[in-house]
Amino acid sequence: MELNRRTVIAGAAAAGVAATTLGTGTAQAAAGSGKPVKELFGKLADGTKVYRWSLENGGTRLKVLSYGGIVQSLEIPDRHGRHANVVNGFDNVDDYVAKSPYFGALIGRYGNRIGKGQFTLDGKSYQLSVNDGVNSLHGGAKGFDKHVWDVEPFTRGSDVGLHLHYTSVDGEMGYPGTLRTKVTYTLNRHGEWRIDYEATTDKPTIVNLTSHVYWNLAGEGSGTVEDHELRIAASRYTPTDAGLIPTGELAKVAGTPFDFRHAKPIGRDIRAGHEQQVQAKGYDHNWALDKGITAKPEHVATLRDPRSGRTLKIATDQPGLQFYSGNFLDGTLTGTGGRTYRQGDALCLETQHFPDSPNHANFPSTVLRPGQTYRTTTIHTFGA
Repeated sequence: MELNRRTVIAGAAAAGVAATTLGTGTAQAAAGSGKPVKELFGKLADGTKVYRWSLENGGTRLKVLSYGGIVQSLEIPDRHGRHANVVNGFDNVDDYVAKSPYFGALIGRYGNRIGKGQFTLDGKSYQLSVNDGVNSLHGGAKGFDKHVWDVEPFTRGSDVGLHLHYTSVDGEMGYPGTLRTKVTYTLNRHGEWRIDYEATTDKPTIVNLTSHVYWNLAGEGSGTVEDHELRIAASRYTPTDAGLIPTGELAKVAGTPFDFRHAKPIGRDIRAGHEQQVQAKGYDHNWALDKGITAKPEHVATLRDPRSGRTLKIATDQPGLQFYSGNFLDGTLTGTGGRTYRQGDALCLETQHFPDSPNHANFPSTVLRPGQTYRTTTIHTFGA
């Protein structure tokens, strides 16, 4: 099967080398000017500078690092108009390099897992970098999250945003083909955050890009998200083996803890004892969206925090959504607000093609060929 023309992208954060943190340098433009503001955030050990870009529009404030395309901070108002950062992150480069669990990062070349890091394309077998036991996770040991991206700011009418560019050379992390990737972050006048992904290749390859933001709508570092109410427009999900690799089955959510077709608190069924939850330590699965692949983004999920009143609606053209309930946060990481992150203190909603798709003929294809362009869009709409 060939790649459907729509697909999602992301990168991530952290480099395989140590970093030296600097202070947050001097902004190049006045805050609140409506134009992107650039400042020095830190340096990697090899001297590469990492910049932070600040965007503001329609009540949403977004801070993005050139390192991994990381969303370091995203502030939105609650029902009383009070802003708070609602994403997990760090206040220095060192922590992103040394210990980030993909906080806010762009993920590639392949978001999620590929079993044993192996796949076959056009009769040729490929061995990828393995970094999750025997499996390859989020592009391998040095995925898109561990590179500095070229960033180009823009203003277009009432929109403000960033174009991020990264070229992955043929053979990087075992993937065939030179992949030229462009990701665009846009804030519009309504405060919506839109991600547009685009990529081309010079050899047949596989692509599955996404964004790995950790959400807590009550505010970063404020505690558990188990009282957040979640709805996912999906009647089926993809069960996994003990290594969290899909078995190939498309199982019905009806009558299981995986049924989020009607909004419910995340904590309601998280300790139900379902074998899939036991091996994942909570939710860490791909939901097969009822709408499938669509020409334009469609609303697929709603997250609501009853305490603050904040809501997040996600629209995508992708066929899958990974819901991860922050199972492996263990209290060893301290975030931007100076508080530690414990299990369940944030969650991820990653729009995507299915994990391990190259090894399952019944899953939507992630193959990209020369002459084709990989394009996909995800839109985040905030409210209170």
